[in-house]
Amino acid sequence: MAVLAGTAVLVAGAGVAGVPQSAALAGSAAALNWTKQAPATSPPVRDDAAMAYDAATQTVVLFGGESRASRAFGDTWVWDGVTWTKLAPAASPLARRGASMAYDAATGTVVLFGGVGRSDRVLGDTWVWDGVTWTKQAPATAPPPRADTSMAYDAATHTVVLFGGFDNGGRVHNGTWLWDGATWTRQAPAHSPPGGRRAAMAYDAARHNVVLFGIGLNSTWVWDGVTWTRKVPATHPPALGIASSAYDAATSTVVLFGGTSSHGFENRTWTWDGVTWTKQAPATAPPARAFASMAYDAATGTVVLFGGLLTPTTLGDTWTWG
Repeated sequence: MAVLAGTAVLVAGAGVAGVPQSAALAGSAAALNWTKQAPATSPPVRDDAAMAYDAATQTVVLFGGESRASRAFGDTWVWDGVTWTKLAPAASPLARRGASMAYDAATGTVVLFGGVGRSDRVLGDTWVWDGVTWTKQAPATAPPPRADTSMAYDAATHTVVLFGGFDNGGRVHNGTWLWDGATWTRQAPAHSPPGGRRAAMAYDAARHNVVLFGIGLNSTWVWDGVTWTRKVPATHPPALGIASSAYDAATSTVVLFGGTSSHGFENRTWTWDGVTWTKQAPATAPPARAFASMAYDAATGTVVLFGGLLTPTTLGDTWTWG
């Protein structure tokens, strides 16, 4: 498993995609901390899985990933705030790692794109999850095959934003694409981050923009629906690759965890308030890792983190932040 640059696990924010107003307020005054969960059932250990909150079913959906024992998984799991349940949909995408996923509030479905299949070929297919089964889409236009892209639902424009990734030749790209529920459209922003893989990306509902971190070492970029703008915060995380992020509606911040830096695997937690990054000091935290899956669970008002990689160990633990 190559250590790549960045990760993204995605979520729509407060007041959007089923996030209740109460969730945005609850817990804001409480001490923030990570809590290890002990679900009765859980997915097998894995990293580089796609994960998103499905507001229609009020569950967190996880698909795919890989482990040392499996080149790629093709299973679908849901988290209900207490335990994980493996589903058996009538149709499903091919097994893959490095896919990207986001909940499309405009259509009430979870959108999945690309990844790397068991044949080690980069894929370019689009699927949607309706809470019961997966349906392959046939858009008029679509991004070329890409893996380790970053993806999030932009509630301000009602579109899913996809950025970056790498192709079958290993080339890294910086293209920006939008999904409107029927097709993909390539954008031509005046400014754009450099190409990258698995940059951490989430929709910041409090500021109505998409936040991207991890491209260009330690740079922070925001997408306003038209172009990308690079931010220069007073403080920021170190240069990170393969970190995980999600918007926390309970605190109106984007939460960033883990990844790799010049010091190795990280287990630090950072939050973005639209102006700067703040390093958190929780009493407990997950062990260091990269390639973890992360999404905000609006039903419980917590950020959920699952699995990841701490070479040579693939992880399968579940943690919540809130």
